[in-house]
Amino acid sequence: MDKKIRLGVIGTGHMGQYHVNVAKMLGDAELIGIYDASIERATLIAEKHKTKAFATVEELLNEIDAVVIAAPTFLHHRIAKQALTEKKHVLVEKPISQTVEEAKELVEIANKNKLILQVGHVERFNGAVLELGKIAEHPLLIESRRIAPYNARISDVGVVLDMMIHDIDIVLNLVKSEVVEVKAVGSSIVSNHEDIASVVLRFENGCVASLNASRASQAKIRTLNISQKDSYVFLDFTNQEIELHRQASSTTQLGSGEIKYRQESIVEKIFVHKDNPLKQEHEHFINCIKGDAEPMVKGDSDIKTLEVAYKILEQIGNK
Repeated sequence: MDKKIRLGVIGTGHMGQYHVNVAKMLGDAELIGIYDASIERATLIAEKHKTKAFATVEELLNEIDAVVIAAPTFLHHRIAKQALTEKKHVLVEKPISQTVEEAKELVEIANKNKLILQVGHVERFNGAVLELGKIAEHPLLIESRRIAPYNARISDVGVVLDMMIHDIDIVLNLVKSEVVEVKAVGSSIVSNHEDIASVVLRFENGCVASLNASRASQAKIRTLNISQKDSYVFLDFTNQEIELHRQASSTTQLGSGEIKYRQESIVEKIFVHKDNPLKQEHEHFINCIKGDAEPMVKGDSDIKTLEVAYKILEQIGNK
């Protein structure tokens, strides 16, 4: 397929604007236009990015091959279903939908129509996460912290579906084993949903993951630590950096009536190719449509992520 993929963006709020900006930079795709429930905003964004604002979703879908959906979560299923039914490839922001049943339905329609359905887990395209898969082969303990100040723009979901879902996705992808136990606590502080959550996942292979998220903090921290039998990995999402700690040697010296113990470790800084993760996500989506790549975030794996997220919310009490 040599011709450019005709791309549209639905929803031009905070995240949608980033998508519009990135969509213009793609070599193998052309941004045909955008749609937003607010025609004023759509017109404003269209003028800024020199593209067209469509009056309805239907009109936009008629002109494109693929669509990026960055509308509020409660609209994801309806718009994605409409696009997939009309044989359009879909990149939908996370979470894929409001229920696991809706997610399964979208995956089914995409498979039936042989379409690409990709979920916007942008952290998968973070340079450090791409490297992580190569060095974290047998995690025993995973600890993630994702904390940030409150942002009023996210009002339709709590911290689990807004922020922690990235870590659930990354952890499930790393461990590659079934979750056998979920323990979760959380509370609401600044919104009607849970704003802080602390979760422990136990996997069939014995791995334990501890995930902590807050959107009621004064600092912004996004880290992941992985303990393995012979190494310890520290990942910083913000700087896209990885440190790998390995034990070098340990010696015991017997002195007069005391034991002196010294353990040395080697710390390696892993070189990470840093790029714009959102741009890489778009490029991957286009390459999958063209048949040049296999989807990295398949719909099936996102159903698992969503199932775990809803088990967490059930325990917290926000069903």
